[in-house]
Amino acid sequence: MAVHRSGPLKQQNKAHKGGRHRGRGSAQRDGKGRVAVKVLSKKARKELSRVDQRHRASQLRKQKKEAVLAEKRQLGSKDGPPHQVLLVPLHGRVSLGEALQLLQDTDKKVVPVGEQAGMPSFMLLCPQLKHRWFFTSAMPGDLHTVLDLAKVADTILFILDPVEGWDSTGDYCLSCLFAHGLPTYSLAIQGVGGLLPKKQADAKKKLSKALEKRFPGDRLLHLDTPQDAVVLLRQLANQKQRHLAFRDRRSYLFAHAADFVPSQESSLVGTLKVSGYVRGQTFNVNRLLHIVGHGDFQIRQIDAPTDPFPLNPRVIKASRDSDVAMQIDTAEADGAAEMEEDLKVLVKADPARQESLQSEVVPDPMEGEQTWPTEEELNEAKDFSKEETKVVKKVPRGTSSYQAEWIVDEEDGSSGEEKEEEDDDDAEAEDFMEEENSEAEGSEEECETMTLGESVRDDQYDEKIDEEAEEQMLEKYKQERLDEMFPDEVDTPRDIAARIRFQKYRGLKSFRTSPWDPKENLPQDYARIFQFEDFSRTRKRIFKEIGEKESEGAEVGWFVTLHVCGVPASVGESFRQGAPLVMFSLLPHEQKMSVLNMVVRRHPGNLEPVKSKEEMIFHCGFRRFRASPLYSQHTAADKHKAERFLRSDVALVVTVYAPITFPPASVLLFKQKPDEDVLWFKPVELRTKWGRRGHIKEPLGTHGHMKCTFDGQLKSQDTVLMNLYKRVFPKWTYDPYVPEPLPWSKDETSPELEVDME
Repeated sequence: MAVHRSGPLKQQNKAHKGGRHRGRGSAQRDGKGRVAVKVLSKKARKELSRVDQRHRASQLRKQKKEAVLAEKRQLGSKDGPPHQVLLVPLHGRVSLGEALQLLQDTDKKVVPVGEQAGMPSFMLLCPQLKHRWFFTSAMPGDLHTVLDLAKVADTILFILDPVEGWDSTGDYCLSCLFAHGLPTYSLAIQGVGGLLPKKQADAKKKLSKALEKRFPGDRLLHLDTPQDAVVLLRQLANQKQRHLAFRDRRSYLFAHAADFVPSQESSLVGTLKVSGYVRGQTFNVNRLLHIVGHGDFQIRQIDAPTDPFPLNPRVIKASRDSDVAMQIDTAEADGAAEMEEDLKVLVKADPARQESLQSEVVPDPMEGEQTWPTEEELNEAKDFSKEETKVVKKVPRGTSSYQAEWIVDEEDGSSGEEKEEEDDDDAEAEDFMEEENSEAEGSEEECETMTLGESVRDDQYDEKIDEEAEEQMLEKYKQERLDEMFPDEVDTPRDIAARIRFQKYRGLKSFRTSPWDPKENLPQDYARIFQFEDFSRTRKRIFKEIGEKESEGAEVGWFVTLHVCGVPASVGESFRQGAPLVMFSLLPHEQKMSVLNMVVRRHPGNLEPVKSKEEMIFHCGFRRFRASPLYSQHTAADKHKAERFLRSDVALVVTVYAPITFPPASVLLFKQKPDEDVLWFKPVELRTKWGRRGHIKEPLGTHGHMKCTFDGQLKSQDTVLMNLYKRVFPKWTYDPYVPEPLPWSKDETSPELEVDME
């Protein structure tokens, strides 16, 4: 009889646990009041009912709404700073003067302030709306001025053309502003009434398509009549404000007035008295002040003058007796003047608490020096040098002496005289190009030869272009193309030994996993920088102190005067020429130099090659400076490969020596063109031979053309001049040895002494 036997794959069911079920009461009795460790280590979570959860969410929404409304009410009110609006025309056909005039013709009180960047600025007071605006403007071609004003502007008003919207210059300006960090903005269109009714619909469709790419879902306002200007002002007053991270944690100020007082020691350095409204955070007098484009300075004291642009000026009613009223008013004015004299100084800097201007570490040249060797060590060194004079190596048969030098034993070290520090990347590129040129000359069949001379150009080519500059740019294009085709490849040099050329390099078994001490063979400049033990922890601590601690000083919205000491006279001269003066209060440690690493991506519109260690202009947060950066790959490893050029397809890391800036902060890099130097002479006054005076407004193109503004109409025969001066010193040509002249006979005549006696 067959019996079924279960195989190895038989299902094994879980055994049933016998016994009585243990309830909650028995578990509590057995526990006898003991509490679990998790309950003791964590806070007891309070369970809210559904009604309480809804009530809590409603309270949070109400708090956020009240915070937004409070911010709106404070900006532009009598207790807050004026609403600063920056006008930027994005097309050449837009008339900026007409837009400013329409805003001034809105039946509001207009108070002219002065000129900023060559354009008029004014304060607009509206007691009906309980709001006050401060309007400035800048042209998109003057990019540095636009970015400086955007750092402190509350709202940017873009003025568009009704047909095209913006031109190439406006599009480039928009790209820079979006990358820099765009505050609250509005869009206005000018000149719609000048179009035919049939073309207005087509222009509106074309413009709406262009706006979907840059400004999706934004409202477009008109600016053709005073009524349109009133609607625009209401829109600006009720807009929700966008925040920029780099200025929300710092106090900043836009200069409405500035007065330079030279010091007693030198007229080139003195005290700059800057007046403006406090924005962002409370202004601490003991912290350092950064003037954009000029550097870091200390504040001596802060004054509290009367607000020159009050929203509701105080009106004193006259009594029946005019003489008595005049006496009372005079007495009150004298008393107010005395009070202003007493309350003029708001706060003075404390030398014990004031931050230092030291930006670099003073290196000790004796640090790390070795002690003087003993006689035994000197004798050992001599014996060792005698042994090293003759080196015996085992080499294959037929090996030459030059080849034997490359065979390195395990105990053999590298030898050769050390050269001075040189630019390794440039030398590698030069060697690589020389090798490529020599190979091209040797193998004509493999390479195609092209001669770039006058035969390539035709009559349509611009003859005014500098040929030498074009050749240099062509050479850069070749180097960039070769670097893309053969990355990290360099041929061995022919003029010097490879062990000398590559003596600063080393071999690694694996670039990713091989160890490399980051503090090994550091350059001398690393002794001058400041280092953090934990950068993230320091940053969190500083930001936490800003949010929790209440600092003493000038509150937001106050009109103050800062006494900035140690300022060069060029800062005041730049302000008098119409350049904007923007100031930011520095956080702790932000004046100190260190190594900054920034992730950037190349703009697709920039096609010119950008080489490593080439001087660039940086807009890093609130700073603007020049530096020569290095480029490296953006990876998660502990070692990063350097790049000879700024590549366009990937994001790269920019490394540079610069003052510390706590992130987040936007970074923009600009390349200074060598032939476009009109802005360099912008502060210099122009004059003509017929007595007219003026100044440079903006450059045109890249060949030295410019727009200029004069105090009257020029005549056709007039000539524009610029007075430039320089100091002249004698050359050091002193020689005490003067030999006697060679003797010559009477009948011989020296050609230098021939005299015509007739």
